[in-house]
Amino acid sequence: MLNEITKINVNGKEIFLIGTAHVSKESVSLVRKTIEEEIPDIVAIELCEQRYHAIVNQKKWDETEIGNVIRSGKIYLFLMQLLLTNFQRKIGDELGIKPGSEMLQALEIAKEKNIPVALVDRDIKTTLKRAFNRMSLMEKFKILYGLISGAFEKEEINDELIEKLKEKDVITEMMEDLGREIPSIKEVLVDERDHYIADKIAGLKEKKVVAVVGAGHVDGIKNLLESEGISRKNVKEELKNLEKIPEGGSKLKYLGYLIPLVIIGIVIFGFSLKGGDFLWESIVKWVVINGTLAALGTALAFGHPFSIITAFLAAPITSLNPLLAAGWFAGAVEAKVRKPKVKDFEGLLKLNSLRDYWRNGVTRILLVMAFANIGSSLGTFLAGFSIFMDIYNEILKLLLQG
Repeated sequence: MLNEITKINVNGKEIFLIGTAHVSKESVSLVRKTIEEEIPDIVAIELCEQRYHAIVNQKKWDETEIGNVIRSGKIYLFLMQLLLTNFQRKIGDELGIKPGSEMLQALEIAKEKNIPVALVDRDIKTTLKRAFNRMSLMEKFKILYGLISGAFEKEEINDELIEKLKEKDVITEMMEDLGREIPSIKEVLVDERDHYIADKIAGLKEKKVVAVVGAGHVDGIKNLLESEGISRKNVKEELKNLEKIPEGGSKLKYLGYLIPLVIIGIVIFGFSLKGGDFLWESIVKWVVINGTLAALGTALAFGHPFSIITAFLAAPITSLNPLLAAGWFAGAVEAKVRKPKVKDFEGLLKLNSLRDYWRNGVTRILLVMAFANIGSSLGTFLAGFSIFMDIYNEILKLLLQG
């Protein structure tokens, strides 16, 4: 369905679905030609507000948004979005066209002809949050590893891939690959968005619609509109449900409360058996192991010495509180002592290698947060296991003596 027009007639409404690739010169030409020839009542575009402003204003992120990321702790979602954006941009560089040019063309021609525009895609943050919440811990590591390795492998973008992506939507190709590995990703990023976009188009009052969407969505949108009709009574309710952020499918949040309770219980039990010496040894072990690994993670992200010290001091405390994270404190200090410059924000769409992510002032803050959290998590398990083994050995010794 790439660079083809699919015409649908439902309940008196005429809909032209243009299946595009986000880095295709042919898609740009087809969008302009179709809108000029059909002169629709409205142009529907597969964009949300955030992506719309990114394309129109040429400025993706600013200091305020980065500050919100640091305060909210949504670093992994932001990194995922950043990696996807840069991967698509690199493909566009190879093909000699800016990603989203066909969307920009639709906006421009609609403005020229005074045709209203409807943004019909779900907010990208909502989509990523829904996908992230559905994934298990193993799936999250799998997807993050895949994105990072894809972004950092120089051989990834070769002639064969470029030729392949000339014939297919870049994001669709990526989503299909991800869907085979992690079905929940495909369900959220493709199937749910098919429903959302179809519902948005169905809710338009205009009778003649030209819709510019990714090629991978055309069949799904067409089937939904034709099978269910566009006068569905449940459109608003379905949109509302698709915009909700469901609870995460993983049990990590419960584990976050359980682990501190278990460790505290072990320490109290050990204190009742061995007294103050065991309590002191456990505290020292907890602080040293947890703090050291969090500090090491921060150092691996090339954090400032103050950030490394902060991670060391914060980790033993935040590990006992599921509502806090060592990375938040280390990242806040990193942002304070190494305040990102304007060029760092401008450079977020020019990250081509692993070195670029470490050198950029913004992404370095995110890496400090992520690595400090990973180090602290490892420290929690290792320190907890070590304390548990101490009490286990003590119990074993008492049993053998008895």
